[in-house]
Amino acid sequence: MKNKWYRAGVFVFFFLILVLTACHAQRRVEQISGGKKRVALVAKSAESAFWKTVRAGANAASTEYNMDLIFEAPLSEEDYAAQNQMIRSVVEEGVDAIVFSAVDFEANAEAVDEAAEEGVKIVSIDSEVNSSAVECYIGTDNYEAGCLAGEAVLECQAPVLNIGIVNYDKNSENGQTREAGFRDTVAKDSRAVIVDAINVNSTTEEAKEGTLAMLERNPQINVIATFNEWTSLGVGYAIQERNLGDRTHVVAFDCNVVSVGMLETGEVDALIVQNPYAMGYLGVENAYSLINGQSVEQEEIDTSLMIVTKENMYDDESQRLLFSFDK
Repeated sequence: MKNKWYRAGVFVFFFLILVLTACHAQRRVEQISGGKKRVALVAKSAESAFWKTVRAGANAASTEYNMDLIFEAPLSEEDYAAQNQMIRSVVEEGVDAIVFSAVDFEANAEAVDEAAEEGVKIVSIDSEVNSSAVECYIGTDNYEAGCLAGEAVLECQAPVLNIGIVNYDKNSENGQTREAGFRDTVAKDSRAVIVDAINVNSTTEEAKEGTLAMLERNPQINVIATFNEWTSLGVGYAIQERNLGDRTHVVAFDCNVVSVGMLETGEVDALIVQNPYAMGYLGVENAYSLINGQSVEQEEIDTSLMIVTKENMYDDESQRLLFSFDK
């Protein structure tokens, strides 16, 4: 009997130690985070002006809603595996929500599903992922963005539009949807002929090399459409190098200091400008609502788009979109 009570006492002793240790660890976590809810923004890039502006919007919302924000992004916009590891890492860190932009519509889905199974709320921005765990999508209507690019191309007055397309990763949902909208729009004009279409890694260097090679194969090309910030810069640099600004109509996407300069000097004729600040801000704002048990007002939120040309680039509305990060 004595041994029985002794063993019971030892068990209770160690049980109390475990409880106290767990309580101490919980208090330590609360001290570190200040008791705030935590949201992770897992982006496609940390370097582009687009993603810097997304991050600025997310930071503003996290401050307003008193949340801790973690920002993660791979070195390459094609590295879906790194994104998956980042998702798993922030889940282990105990985030309450993830605001996510998928490199790969399919390959990122499993990691997102796993995060949701751990109770993490998921908001998607900019580029969608094939997961039913996403409770809200915030971003550009990518098909409409492609249609706008097509409309900007059709502004070219040339009797024949020999079009080259420079797109990025085939597995990125937004790029492919933009191209679909573009193709459907230009198909309505009998002048338009799509001569060549390429997909490159989402870097300035590969876009430039791909554009130069495409122009070498097809010297008749007098129109080029491209669909994100890095490919836009690559196309612009290729046009500069070949001194083709006067004879090639270029419609590009997104904006930074360089691409706005290309708009001024004629290497680019139109920019389809999105609203990345709103994507970041609304992403975190909706994550806050979901964490706190509130339903989102809309499952899909369409942020603004605008065609900016040399003629309207100094208008107030254009300036607000072109330089939202600076403001």
